[in-house]
Amino acid sequence: MYHEAIDEFQKAVKPSGGSTWILAGLGHAYAVANQKKNALRIVEEVSDVSKRTYVSAYDIATIYAGLGRRDYALDWLEKAHNERSVWLPFLGVDPCLKSLRSERRFQLLLDRAGLQVHTNPT
Repeated sequence: MYHEAIDEFQKAVKPSGGSTWILAGLGHAYAVANQKKNALRIVEEVSDVSKRTYVSAYDIATIYAGLGRRDYALDWLEKAHNERSVWLPFLGVDPCLKSLRSERRFQLLLDRAGLQVHTNPT
């Protein structure tokens, strides 16, 4: 239901005041819906915002994870760890990062953060 998710995120951008968390959600939705150009446009938009105010590296990592750019996503997650992002506790459960869970760098990051992956038992 990627297109529905995109529609809902698009509706949420304006009322959120351009929240980078909402923009990152939109960027991830674009990425997994194979709308790579739109996803990369969101990365640029969020990067522009980061020149004026704090933006969590975690947000950018989720977009790159959706694009399948694992190294970029892991680089940004490393930055999120270094900046002590409030989103870090969600590493092991965030569905946006599921594609990274088999990566050794991801496992090492979880270990450093004192976290583990939780899977749905059903």
